[in-house]
Amino acid sequence: MEIVIKRFFHSQTKTLSFAALILGASALISRILGLVRDRLLAGTFGAGQELDIYFAAFRIPDFVYGILIMGGVTAIFLPVFAESFKKNEKEAWTLVNNVLNCFLILLIAICGILAIFTPFLMDFIAPGFNTEQKTLAVALSRIMFLSPIFLGLSAIFSGILHYFNRFLAYSIVPVFYNLGIIGGILFFVPSFGVWGLAYGVILGAFLHWIVQIPVAQASGFKYRPIFNFKYPGLIKIFKLMLPRTIGTAAYNLNLMVITAIASTLTTGSIAIFNFANNIQYLPIGIVGASFAVASFPFLSRAWVNGQKQEFLDHFSLTLRQMAFAIIPVSLFLFLLRAQIIRLVLGTGEFTWQDTRLTAASLGLFCLGIFAASCIPFLARVFYSFQNTKIPVVISFFSMALNVILGFLFVWLLGFTNPFQQFIAGILKLTDIKDIGVVGLALAMSLSGLFQCFLLLFFLRKTLGHIRLKEIGKSFFKIVFATILMSSAVYLTLKFSAGFVKMETFLGLLVQTTVAGVVGALVYFLVARFLKSPEIKIIRLSIFR
Repeated sequence: MEIVIKRFFHSQTKTLSFAALILGASALISRILGLVRDRLLAGTFGAGQELDIYFAAFRIPDFVYGILIMGGVTAIFLPVFAESFKKNEKEAWTLVNNVLNCFLILLIAICGILAIFTPFLMDFIAPGFNTEQKTLAVALSRIMFLSPIFLGLSAIFSGILHYFNRFLAYSIVPVFYNLGIIGGILFFVPSFGVWGLAYGVILGAFLHWIVQIPVAQASGFKYRPIFNFKYPGLIKIFKLMLPRTIGTAAYNLNLMVITAIASTLTTGSIAIFNFANNIQYLPIGIVGASFAVASFPFLSRAWVNGQKQEFLDHFSLTLRQMAFAIIPVSLFLFLLRAQIIRLVLGTGEFTWQDTRLTAASLGLFCLGIFAASCIPFLARVFYSFQNTKIPVVISFFSMALNVILGFLFVWLLGFTNPFQQFIAGILKLTDIKDIGVVGLALAMSLSGLFQCFLLLFFLRKTLGHIRLKEIGKSFFKIVFATILMSSAVYLTLKFSAGFVKMETFLGLLVQTTVAGVVGALVYFLVARFLKSPEIKIIRLSIFR
């Protein structure tokens, strides 16, 4: 048994597609646990004041994680480490220890300063909260500042695992994070109330970090207390991080502005937005993030070695496989949005109105799921040849558009007008008075589409040729197969409604499962008939 465990943690992934498959499987497990987490949250608290406070409190620590860790170290460390390792292995491990120690000091300092100023920041994040709500949100936020410190250390070890293609070991990391949060809901909340949610977040972040250490050590890492802020590799990372951090700050500022707007709407709007956003991230995390992470080391090595054709091969292959998976899933989620929300969240304190508003928000999110999946991958394509400026500028344009559209749509949905009547009619919300929260989902989808288009445009302008004709042929087949799949799913829903008891969890599960199986069969059969190359690529990757 011990030998099997060692092989699991030390195994290396040889192909991009299989690496993405491993990460996708892990993301599926992690996202399923995320759905379990959200169901527990919805059943325990409902879409009400306590969850609004928790999600608002989580936003500031998550901002630190988003800009410094996901936006900085995760994206920049790997290419610099790869370049250093190619030149001198010993210097590469010196770089790792320098980054590890210096970044730890930096994170502690930043989190400490932000903890002091949290009351002022909460005025910006939740202007609609009263004094009591703000006080509790500030206290929870200060506790959760331990989370980005653990996750920051974890990100460096993740970079090591990625370089050595140890995706199998890395794949279990997000699972532990969600298990920690679920543990907080099950064991801490009964004793500590909403405070238990904060303790669960810290536990999940700690597990996220600690499980990677043995695998990093097996790859050659040995800890040394090196603190050299003038080390050339460290300076290079910080220089490359700066524009990338600013760019990621735009996305996280987006979420802060949306939280601020939602706090001024009806109670539960912050929770509804976050629940719908979490569910739309199920396919984004499984497919989009997995391919983005898996492709990054392949792209970085190809560029460093001057293999442009191999670089373009990886780009085209990844984008086509993402489209093959994401486009049908997006339409499937839209058609089954009500059933999915009822299955995932329809329990305990979560009301029927909460369900309808969350389903409507999810439906509007579906418009931009493919774009949201492509954005992290396209950004990493730029990072692989150490161009961080273009994605940064584009992200700020996208942020500005999202903020403008967010305010505009919430305002338009606040009174009777043709736009409000159209949105309420198509989403079947005509009997609900305040539907402003769905405007936030629509704004995010449209701004995401805009950002994805600009990234592709400037990538082609930068590289000159990105195999668009090859990609376009695959897209045509994928869209055609998706249209036939959607028709099959719609007819299955109509047909099964006469036989299934829609009022029960089992009835909803049967209807959703049958529709999903029928849709998947139709999609793959049509894709096979059209000879879509992605089917063969995925099959070969699995067998390898």
